[in-house]
Amino acid sequence: MKKLNFLSATVLSLLYSASLSAAGMHELALSHYGSPTDTVTKATEFMAKRVKELSNGRITIKLHPNSELGASGTQIDGTRIGTIDIVVVGNPYYTTFNERLNLLDLPFLFKNESHVEKVLNSEVGENLLKSLEQYGLKGLAFYEIGFRDITNNKRQVTSVKDLSHLKLRTTPNPAHIAAFKEWGANPTPMPFNEVYFSLKTGVIDGQENPIHHIYNNNLQEVQKYLSLTHHAYTAAPMAMNLDRFNSLDKEEQDILLQAAKEGADLEKNLNIEENKIYLEKLKSQGMEVEVSPDITSFQDGAKKAWDAYANKFGDQEINKISELK
Repeated sequence: MKKLNFLSATVLSLLYSASLSAAGMHELALSHYGSPTDTVTKATEFMAKRVKELSNGRITIKLHPNSELGASGTQIDGTRIGTIDIVVVGNPYYTTFNERLNLLDLPFLFKNESHVEKVLNSEVGENLLKSLEQYGLKGLAFYEIGFRDITNNKRQVTSVKDLSHLKLRTTPNPAHIAAFKEWGANPTPMPFNEVYFSLKTGVIDGQENPIHHIYNNNLQEVQKYLSLTHHAYTAAPMAMNLDRFNSLDKEEQDILLQAAKEGADLEKNLNIEENKIYLEKLKSQGMEVEVSPDITSFQDGAKKAWDAYANKFGDQEINKISELK
């Protein structure tokens, strides 16, 4: 009986989707990693509202926040095969199948938020989004996680030597892992939804994420030291199943692209504002903050990560990014 009920529900769902399409209506599922208070949640809520407005209700977006459809890698897989329509996750998870995107994760590649915007809005950014199409995805816009800082429970990180033997959670991105190995740490990739418990139980010593992400996920409850290294920037591309995108008409595609970009711009502005507020809150809640770590001590390890990328893909894109600063 349960199997029959499941099949009946599946058939009804397919019939419902087909009837929407036949009527010129589209309901899209959008999945992301953000907690209820995260800026990506606010930005995608705004995007969904704008899509509905611009399409006069023909397109609606159902949001699935907080990794409720699975960890980041699972969300991308679901979007590639079409069980999810749109996804927003950190760039490192795309690099598991599209290594060219490792470019954006190279340590100390970006100088500041303005430099990031110049690059992502340039031909470099456009080509990187377009590169997703060979993997069944349509890049809609660059959302972001932001500039990453280091937290841990062992000691304050004032220079690269303080990373020695620290077991730090990182993303699965090869550029991140290689850099932290060069810096003497023990990088430990794991899904973000496992980080809080792993820090609390001592499985790992620390992690690295932007200030707003640290605060919104309550990592200050299980971390003592914060160092504002800004050692890497993490984009979070919004991508859509390519076949699903191509099934829409030109006007509907343009609406999605416009609303996605508006949401991305909102998120970046929110992050700038909230990082200032949350840094003060982290201090008031007991975190010890190093505001001026010795960044020059990290440069040798960063250079090796740049060279590794250049050896594989050439240094043309790196040079273009450097020229845009």
